Amino acid sequence: MLNYKYLKLLAKDFPNENVATGEIIRLEAMCEMPKGTEYFFSDLHGEDGAFIHLMRSASGNIRTKIRELYGNILSEDEQNQLANLIYDPDKVVAILVHSGRFQKEWIRLTIIRLVDLLRYISSKSNREEVREKTPKEYQSILTEMLYVGTGDFSRHTFVNRVINKIIEIGNSRRFIIALCETIQKVCVNHLHIIGDIFDRGKGPHTIMEELILFDKVDFQWGNHDVLWMGAAAGNEVCMCSVLRIGIRYYNFDALEDGYGINLRPLSNMAQEIYAGDDCKRFDPKVIGKTEYGDIDMQLAGKMHKMISIIEAKLEGQLVEKHPEYEMGHRNVLKNINFEDMTYELNGKKYELLDKNFPTVDPKDPNKLSPEEEELMCIFRTSFAHSEPLHRHVRFLYSKGNTYKRINNNLLFHGCVPMTKDGEFDGIKVNNRFYSGKKLLDYIYLRMNQAYYSEVPSIKNDATDFMWYLWSGPKSPMFGKDKMATFERYYLADKELHKERYNPYYQLSEQVEICDKIFREFDMDPDVSHIINGHVP
Repeated sequence: MLNYKYLKLLAKDFPNENVATGEIIRLEAMCEMPKGTEYFFSDLHGEDGAFIHLMRSASGNIRTKIRELYGNILSEDEQNQLANLIYDPDKVVAILVHSGRFQKEWIRLTIIRLVDLLRYISSKSNREEVREKTPKEYQSILTEMLYVGTGDFSRHTFVNRVINKIIEIGNSRRFIIALCETIQKVCVNHLHIIGDIFDRGKGPHTIMEELILFDKVDFQWGNHDVLWMGAAAGNEVCMCSVLRIGIRYYNFDALEDGYGINLRPLSNMAQEIYAGDDCKRFDPKVIGKTEYGDIDMQLAGKMHKMISIIEAKLEGQLVEKHPEYEMGHRNVLKNINFEDMTYELNGKKYELLDKNFPTVDPKDPNKLSPEEEELMCIFRTSFAHSEPLHRHVRFLYSKGNTYKRINNNLLFHGCVPMTKDGEFDGIKVNNRFYSGKKLLDYIYLRMNQAYYSEVPSIKNDATDFMWYLWSGPKSPMFGKDKMATFERYYLADKELHKERYNPYYQLSEQVEICDKIFREFDMDPDVSHIINGHVP
């Protein structure tokens, strides 16, 4: 009966034996075709310019193909011009139009060169795949231009007539751009993003928009991705961490322009509360040009300090709410002795480098002030109503996972937590211990519950867990014993700043440990590889 059920479903697409066998033959033939090029990227950290150039240039492969095809025909300068056109067709064509160089002869010659290059690059690809990567409005005509026969029929004449018609109807600009985009996509068959699209860089939103347009892409979530996903799910600590990192690196582009997060209330409140504090410990680190360069550096420092204190308070609340996280060491404000302004840790006192805590109640350090409560209400609204943020997060969910097995490769961002003895480490939830593959599968479930669950108790608990995945010691995405944010701001002892990696990172250099991981993920140790990011 079960087979009959499946046969009925198949019959909708393959109504008879001939159609079914034809599809089998087609699929078998496709399996014999050369495998498309896979690209692996990790730790993009919001650096949109570098990533987009690498992707559009296929890491230099397009330039290589141009040299192979046109090395004896075009000068080096002409080859570079063609490559630059393919990398950024909108920009280059706009420049040519503005300068008056976008003329018929240039259009004709460029289309011919682009078509020939696409034919050369796609020679090892099946036609259907090339067609799928072509904009729909040009699929039929471009297929004819690429694969029209020779013999008595003149390909040259046919192509020229098509080009004449394209110019005549004023569609040459769009057609050239479509050709360039098709070349980009054919050169990169599959993209694997092994975590951390987000971080200090100014353009994670630009990267996400670029990836949404790519047809074959997958994500293995990193801790910075989880942080933004947690913020979108409603985790207030994640929201504060997102804001703190953005402000710390003077990155207002992604926060305000990219995702529409309203920072004005924070700037007003910080200016008032820290009016007499220069907040030097919180001076932003400027790593690149920003569209919001008119923001006063001292004001940015005040904003940075204020959101850092709120973050520390909310972290403390979450640590107390979830003792099972075993993160009591991150309840940092309760380690401060407000009488002598020292930090107490493991029976030792450390002098604080910044001793001004106007919003902290020494009797209840983790309690938000009324002003801070009001501010968090505003941020909850901003994150909840950011259309691009939720569109990007939904895309991350739809294309992502905690790990991926593909072509004998095991992909994950951080680590598979291990003990020093080489055993799989993990977390205990409701008297059940999760480690190895089961841990990553469990995390995938919990992450989806955080964003999609409609059961408040499940959603709230899973949303809290997103913060643990960002910085918890057994989080596969984080892979360190602690995140020493507070220590770097307030304590001079460099030893306290250290974040020690999970034993996995050393153990994974041993063949037997890698083989153990492969077996855990049901992979053949003799032919498999681990590909992960997170560390330089």
